[in-house]
Amino acid sequence: MTITAVPVIKNGCLMVRGKVVLTGVPENVVISPVGSKAAFLGASSTVSSSQHVFNLGILENYKLMCLFIAKIWWMIPRVGKSASDIPMETQMLLLEAGEDSVLDVDDETSAEATTPENKFYILVLPILDGLFRTTLQGTPSNELQFCYESGDPDVQTSQALEGVFISSGDNPFELIKDSIKILAKLKGTFSHLENKKAPAHLDWFGWCTWDAFYTEVDPNGIKEGLQSFKEGGIPPKFLIIDDGWQETANEFQKEGQPRVEGTQFATRLTDIKENSKFKGSESDGSSTNLKEFVHTIKENYGLKYVYMWHALAGYWGGVSPSSEALKKYNPKLAYPVQSPGNIGNVRDIAMDSLEKYGVGVIDPHKLYDFYNDLHSYLADSGVDGVKVDVQNLIQTLGLGYGGRVSISKQYHEALDESIEKNFRENNLICCMCHNSDNIFSSKKSATARASEDFMPNEPTFQTLHIASVSFNSLLMGETVVPDWDMFHSNHSTAEFHGAARALGGCPVYVSDKPGKHDFKILKKLVLSDGTILRAKYAGRPTRDCLFVDPVMDGKSLMKIWNLNKLNGVIGAFNCQGAGCWPMKEAPESSPNSTLNAVQITGHVTPLDVEFLEEIAGETWNGDCAIFAFNTGSLSRVPRNKNIQVSLGVLECEIFTISPIEEINENLHFAPIGLMDMYNSGGAIEEFSFKETITIKARGSGRFGSYSSTKPSSCKVDMKEEEFTYNPADGLLTINLQGDGSLRDIEIVY
Repeated sequence: MTITAVPVIKNGCLMVRGKVVLTGVPENVVISPVGSKAAFLGASSTVSSSQHVFNLGILENYKLMCLFIAKIWWMIPRVGKSASDIPMETQMLLLEAGEDSVLDVDDETSAEATTPENKFYILVLPILDGLFRTTLQGTPSNELQFCYESGDPDVQTSQALEGVFISSGDNPFELIKDSIKILAKLKGTFSHLENKKAPAHLDWFGWCTWDAFYTEVDPNGIKEGLQSFKEGGIPPKFLIIDDGWQETANEFQKEGQPRVEGTQFATRLTDIKENSKFKGSESDGSSTNLKEFVHTIKENYGLKYVYMWHALAGYWGGVSPSSEALKKYNPKLAYPVQSPGNIGNVRDIAMDSLEKYGVGVIDPHKLYDFYNDLHSYLADSGVDGVKVDVQNLIQTLGLGYGGRVSISKQYHEALDESIEKNFRENNLICCMCHNSDNIFSSKKSATARASEDFMPNEPTFQTLHIASVSFNSLLMGETVVPDWDMFHSNHSTAEFHGAARALGGCPVYVSDKPGKHDFKILKKLVLSDGTILRAKYAGRPTRDCLFVDPVMDGKSLMKIWNLNKLNGVIGAFNCQGAGCWPMKEAPESSPNSTLNAVQITGHVTPLDVEFLEEIAGETWNGDCAIFAFNTGSLSRVPRNKNIQVSLGVLECEIFTISPIEEINENLHFAPIGLMDMYNSGGAIEEFSFKETITIKARGSGRFGSYSSTKPSSCKVDMKEEEFTYNPADGLLTINLQGDGSLRDIEIVY
């Protein structure tokens, strides 16, 4: 554990490790120690209410980064230096404390110049407290406030004693992890990712039907898409049949009349079984039902997993109260009520529509029956899992059900129970689920979408997507495997998105239209057996990127780090000059403005990879071999030095960081991996050395290593193979033939 020193309130100031964090702390604010390393912040009121806004004190002159719900479904990051920079609906706040915490530090040749030993981090985490949910927000006068609400006027309190968790540590990533573990144990309402079962699809290449067909998806289109992948030599191993397969009705859209914008969200589920598109007839040779169709596509296209989409409430507008097939679940029409925070940020057309037209809400006592009936039908049809969408809707339906936290908890408990019974490998993808009601109410769901959708037709959204998934993974990556969403392989930003997925520790899947693929991109992500080289953890911003704006400050690269089994990986992305954050105005045109940003120069160092020393071993002297994927350059770099990288807008570079082993006085060695895969080092499973160097690696293609000396011979699976060696940079290259299976490489000197 790295959390140290209990926060205290002293002389009207909140103190953490002797440093003043908040001044002017009101007398009604209380603090309760949590062990010897953290505390709960709370407050009391003279009146009882279902919603309170409490002042915590003044927050100024700190580098800060927060994650907040901008639109009701999704979080995005925001950086600043005072409470006035903290929006409503903030769900995580990270502060940097210590000398130079609000001063820009110029890049130096030595990376150590930017990491003073007295720097530490403070995590302020609004959480669930009984039947209440907490969020943070700032005022123009730099007051930090917490909002405490139940979502039901009948659920009231005057005491908010454990609404905010505060802790500190020297490593921001360990701090967040340790804090989430403490809260999971104390609260008992959710689990840390380490205690969950990972879904089966994560390590396989996939295809989602959404962008390919939207709700017009049908069996023939799916088969056409699967066939085009097969012909290109990269067939997906998992398939998500997205929205468009269910039996639904919309009483607000009359046939033959023009569609009224917004009414599409009021569509409601009328049956748990598939619609007529998936019920063919024997006369035309098509599948007669979902079960036959799933069997056919698995048999013909090598699919291992088929997932089906549904909303947490059944469909966008819930379930139809007038449906004969669904009346046993006692659905009733309810009208969503959004919190002031949702209304105060970015309004959403779907929620505005549902507030007007209503949602068919299943009786909470019948939720498990509904999910079990749906999931058992799908499982019997050969379906392996589900993507459960539109989850944040449930938080707006707490009126009369004990409030938002209570109803969210009931939905997630029923969902978890049904998934466990019907899909044994925990095959569930959660989506549109970013609010803390969901994050802190799920004990078993183990993967969730990390950002708003990939939108192929929105050029200003591409850079925001990459920045959002990385920052959001700081929090989400402790409770789920963040899913960075599908993308298009045949798209102007395909390289940008593909490289990000390769190091995100996330599943890799696309939503290409049939025949619209770039197999050159896909071959950098997918091995011939359909597996991917997935990194170990959630990809997150490097430490020096935590408190900068990689989208709009006009000068910062977005750097993302991760670990493989035996090396690290860093992605550098130029996200400047191609979009603006919601709720944030673009700066006026100036030499440093984001509007003029073209070429951005930054630095990459082995220190950017957290915990690299843990996989390098005790004898490591700190030197690394750094391989740049796009340029193909190989450099030997001491741990405290860096290399320069310059990128244009929407350009990226992926660096494999491999610790160098001093095998003897004359031989220094570091395996790099498959040089034609974005995450080259993900191919390496084992590395050892005695009389010879032995490596176990997956996949085929050019396998590279750094070697200070030319070897005498190389063998692959006991068979001698030719190799090339460049004495100028030490690059040793062996060509691995065959499929994606595990290979034994032996290098003799």
